Amino acid sequence: MIRVLLAEDMHLVRGALVALLGLEPDIKVVAEAATGDEIVPKALEHDPDVAVLDVELPGVDGLTAAAELRRRVPGCRVLIVTSYGRPGNVRRAFAAQAAGFMVKDAPPGQLADAIRRVAAGERVVDPQLAVAALEAVESPLKPRELEVLRRFADGEDVEQIAQALFLSAGTIRNYLTQIVTTLHARNRLHAVRIAQDAGWL
Repeated sequence: MIRVLLAEDMHLVRGALVALLGLEPDIKVVAEAATGDEIVPKALEHDPDVAVLDVELPGVDGLTAAAELRRRVPGCRVLIVTSYGRPGNVRRAFAAQAAGFMVKDAPPGQLADAIRRVAAGERVVDPQLAVAALEAVESPLKPRELEVLRRFADGEDVEQIAQALFLSAGTIRNYLTQIVTTLHARNRLHAVRIAQDAGWL
């Protein structure tokens, strides 16, 4: 029996996935999580073979949780399931040592098959996503620019970023202007979206 932890914040979707997997004779959902913060504690408690994690979760996101899970519960393999098949997310998933990545609009039977394959030690990723991830371009931003943009994306304002990096507020504004220009973005928020979609943050 393959023991599964399922993390999905939408109750209806989670319930449907639990019901779907309940029809499989060799798969048992032993724990459910609605937030990223619940994943590691529940995995430590229930010792699943496979964790099926959504990327977009309240609190800790699924990819951050995946990396922590691999560190704290190394026997549990991770399958990322998401609505967003962005190349950057695929790269981040494998950087977090996830064993698989699939999009939610895949046919239902593919989830159970992916869980079995991941549990058996295989890597599972949609071929088109894999090619897109390999073809994705490297970030044109310098490391310091990425750090500024990452902090801005996390909700820090100019003054907070300046304090954290021991720079002036004017320097941070200059960095943000340069980032917007480099990424051909409409504004700072658009620059964040471009960088997140590409997997640079």
